[in-house]
Amino acid sequence: MRLLPTTAFAIAALLSPLPLLAQDDAAETALEARQGFMEMLGINMGVLAGMAKGDTPYDEAAAATAGANIEALSRYALPGLFLEGTSTDDLPDDTAALPAVWKDNATFTTRFADFTNAAAGAGEAVKGGQEAVGPVVQKLGATCKACHDTFRKPE
Repeated sequence: MRLLPTTAFAIAALLSPLPLLAQDDAAETALEARQGFMEMLGINMGVLAGMAKGDTPYDEAAAATAGANIEALSRYALPGLFLEGTSTDDLPDDTAALPAVWKDNATFTTRFADFTNAAAGAGEAVKGGQEAVGPVVQKLGATCKACHDTFRKPE
């Protein structure tokens, strides 16, 4: 009979960290997902920026694909990947997300909505020649900068 309380205590002690592990796993998964999102966004913005600057020859199909990819990314519920415990205060070596994301989440969410609005129609807007790409990149870049200036650790 004495074994039962001891065994029950040992099992309870072993299981008690499981909710914390699940929370840590969710935060890690969210952090990896949002970093992947930003990487995909950067790749597609890079395609358009290269064409806008003339560093890359204009390719309508590639521009349209990059624009369409940005449109698709803008419709993702990215703010949901900013879980508590994943700011620079919590993970200074792993993220650039400042605590301001959580302190002023309404503005953060609005800034992402601004990006979504700027991205609408980007896949079509970049068609027709190199001169069509620059205004799209400027419009998108302005929304990225507005968010990064407030919510991202400076590089």
